[in-house]
Amino acid sequence: MTSSPWLVGKLSIAILVGLGLPARIVAESPRSQQSATANPSSWSEFHGAHAQGFTADGSLPERWSEDDYAWRHDTGDYNVGSPIVANNHVVFLASDVKKQTIAVRALDLATGQLAWQRPYPHHVTHLHSRNTAASSTASADATHIFCSWSDPEHTMLKCFDFDGNEIWSRDFGTWQSQHGFGTSPRIFGSLVILFNSQQGEQLKPGDTPGQSRMIAVDRRTGETVWETPLKTTRTCYGVPAIFQGKDGAAQVINANTGNGMFGLDAKTGEMLWSLPVFGARCCSTPLVVGDLAIATAGSGGGGNHLVAVRIPQSKNEQPEQVYRIDRGSPYVPTPAKKGNRLFMIDDKGIASCVDVTSGETIWKERIGGNFGASPIIVDDTMLIISLDGKATLLRASDRFEKLGQVDLGGPVGATPAYSNGRLLLRVGNEIRCLDTSKG
Repeated sequence: MTSSPWLVGKLSIAILVGLGLPARIVAESPRSQQSATANPSSWSEFHGAHAQGFTADGSLPERWSEDDYAWRHDTGDYNVGSPIVANNHVVFLASDVKKQTIAVRALDLATGQLAWQRPYPHHVTHLHSRNTAASSTASADATHIFCSWSDPEHTMLKCFDFDGNEIWSRDFGTWQSQHGFGTSPRIFGSLVILFNSQQGEQLKPGDTPGQSRMIAVDRRTGETVWETPLKTTRTCYGVPAIFQGKDGAAQVINANTGNGMFGLDAKTGEMLWSLPVFGARCCSTPLVVGDLAIATAGSGGGGNHLVAVRIPQSKNEQPEQVYRIDRGSPYVPTPAKKGNRLFMIDDKGIASCVDVTSGETIWKERIGGNFGASPIIVDDTMLIISLDGKATLLRASDRFEKLGQVDLGGPVGATPAYSNGRLLLRVGNEIRCLDTSKG
């Protein structure tokens, strides 16, 4: 396997110093970036801070009952888009299939009361049996919320303030996929990045292949900063990750079927490297751990694999596959990381703990059930929830220990969120809030 050559030199990091900066300034120093984004404990993006599914701030009970929820909110329809928590708001997408609308909805974290919602026309067509109309997860910084969704004619990316005012809106055109939409925006520095991966293979007669690309827009204006074409094979869904090298240079990391694992210059969008390690669809979100990029691929029929690639940091380096796990790897659920361990649940109910640097399996146990939601870890407790709503709590340690199990009483395809002692669950047509600080 070979990689594409580096196309540009070292990335210089620009620091935002005010709202009047031009759109060409597209990256910040780590310190500036942290100050511009929401508190990591607020769970303001898919799978928590840096999509690693872990927070040390809090705890989870080993079991709970229907009477223990602080509040419940009726969303109307069942959807698999995950909630986020930012600025004491719970934000998520909600669809109304009968009215053919999709809405951005915000609830008060403390009470569950509706703060605001903004509905838009949304014409649903064919979806995978496990997908839904509102399948994307919002992302938020300290002042704004970014949401995306699509139908066959429109691919939307919108920005709102925390009062629900629409600040800007972009439509990136048609969407081609067998399974429907499912990607989510990522904030980095002054950019909002969207992985626009579309279908080019296995199309129905008369269908037009889509055009896959990574898109970066200015966070304040929505103006396009760069677009990078990607190989169009099968629609893939992982949220982009960010790698910052020893010299501060930033890369946008992602994975798809056509390019494999790849890195783009965060400033210009140019393809720096790629390594074709996947032959199947990528649905989970890549993790960046040190200089490793970790992602998975697979199918509903099996053959899943997890691959770790060493990220090159100069034009003299090549990407290198460090390890590959072909048994017990997830297809849809994104692994959670705590310390130097990956904690995973595969789609068929096999839980495992893996050394993140070597890929060595520490333990592996069958839990049972089928899974789509990603695991999360709060302090030393791992929560996994099956598609039929069976929540299992495990010790996030080097020794397998089952702590408890709760039947949530409804289907679950969305990944939970945790913030300020509150666990947010999307079960059936409800958002539920469990106040774990009272446990």
